[in-house]
Amino acid sequence: MLKHLYIKNFTLIDELDIEFHQGFSVITGETGAGKSIILGAIALLLGQRADSKTIMQGADKCVIEAHFDLTRYGMDTFFSDNDIENDPDDCIVRRELLASGKSRAFINDTPVQLSMLKELGEKLVDVHSQHQNLLLNKQDFQLGVVDIFAADEQELAQYQQTYNSYHATRKALDELRQSIEHNQQNANFLRFQYDELTQANLSDGEQEELEQRSDTMSHAEDIKSALYEADNALSADETGVVAALRSTRYALKKIVSVYPAATELEQRVDSCYIELDDIAQEVSRHLERIDFDPAEMEAVTSRLDKLYDLEKKYHAETVGELIAKREELHAQLDNIDNSDEALADLEQRLQQLEAQASQEAAGLTSRRTAAAKTIEKEMQAKLVPLGMPNVRFAVDIIREPLGPSGQDKVAFLFSANTSTPLQPISQVASGGEIARVMLSLKAMISGAVKLPTIIFDEIDTGVSGKMAEKMAEIMQEMGNHGRQVISITHLPQIAALGSTHYKVEKRETAHGTVSSMKQLNDTERVYEIAQMLSGSDVGEAAIANARQLLKVKK
Repeated sequence: MLKHLYIKNFTLIDELDIEFHQGFSVITGETGAGKSIILGAIALLLGQRADSKTIMQGADKCVIEAHFDLTRYGMDTFFSDNDIENDPDDCIVRRELLASGKSRAFINDTPVQLSMLKELGEKLVDVHSQHQNLLLNKQDFQLGVVDIFAADEQELAQYQQTYNSYHATRKALDELRQSIEHNQQNANFLRFQYDELTQANLSDGEQEELEQRSDTMSHAEDIKSALYEADNALSADETGVVAALRSTRYALKKIVSVYPAATELEQRVDSCYIELDDIAQEVSRHLERIDFDPAEMEAVTSRLDKLYDLEKKYHAETVGELIAKREELHAQLDNIDNSDEALADLEQRLQQLEAQASQEAAGLTSRRTAAAKTIEKEMQAKLVPLGMPNVRFAVDIIREPLGPSGQDKVAFLFSANTSTPLQPISQVASGGEIARVMLSLKAMISGAVKLPTIIFDEIDTGVSGKMAEKMAEIMQEMGNHGRQVISITHLPQIAALGSTHYKVEKRETAHGTVSSMKQLNDTERVYEIAQMLSGSDVGEAAIANARQLLKVKK
């Protein structure tokens, strides 16, 4: 539950430091006094996006901090999962807004992302404002209420996992059908392309080899001339390098026995002789092979032209890319040839998932149907004392095709009297009736989900007198059963039943208009309720009436 709230430099609040208590509390104050500002600050603590314009004029930073007691609400998993220090007796949530537009959030002094703050906030506080009454128009809200009472969270999660697989398989099947249709329309063209690339007998590296051969034959005369010159320099009988080295080696060898120093020289010359002799033979062989063959040149040129044409046609830069294109076409043709089998496999998979999803959806429907009866019974019991003796409330569950939440469409049907048939509540209920219905639903939901704190922002809109007192009794009962309930109200009948009473007021200061809130003592509370009863002119009758509402003896 919310124990303590601190606000500094937020719109009209320069500084607010106030304690909250368990049970049923009320907040009153004139219109425009600043009650909505306090709710806005709490909303920021719960993860709402910030606006630097909400910082009090002249301030460079706004701070909102709240302390919660979570000892009875089993939230240890949240803190351990998110690696945040956990003190159930005093969970501190803080939000800071800077004039620069930046925002920072902290849980127990650990910096956190706004999404994590929002996740925790949804577990800590439920703020019911007037616009939430519009949720009764939304089917997903109504279905959500039924699911809470059906306690089907695990079953719903399992169904959604199956449904997601079913949905993905159906999408894959549609895409495969479209692909098959498209490929079949182009099958002849694809096969022509594949055959053309196959008949080309492509070989990776072939183009580079042919280009080298073409270049060699194009320069055959130059190459032959250079090789002849080299061969002559190396192998000529009289002037060749090889013959000269042979003579040098022979000369040195003759003096080795009488001049040992020549041994090393003879060996070195011998090595050079062997190497150059080998080079000379290699040059000679190349010289014999080099010859211009017009027929071969034509064949090489023709093959290269073929490869270049294919590369241009298929937007490729190498033969390797042409081979990859050929394999891609082969795979496409295989898919076309085997498409019936793949289609049958996916259709079978889809049928299996649809059957599984339908079975799980039927289980959800069964739990929801049972929960709907419980809701109808409890809503009847809660609404009758709220001034609707002939009320009828029904939960209509309509079967639909498989969807993300099952096969159920939920509609809350309502009739305030016997002469009016049951119709969707948003179409027939008045503002006051909707307020009473929402309060009854919230009272039921709060027990099911065990929210620590529930704040009602003028839930009493459209009601007064005895009905307001009955609504207050419901909120008081919620507060007596482990919930902290805070009601912002303009009705004295509701304000009188709160165990703690706070007042928000606005005043003018030297620095401008500011809002503040304080907890009222018994005397202040009598006067506040008397003022709510009679307006600004508070007389003895109003005081007496206030005491009667508060059951305080004079």
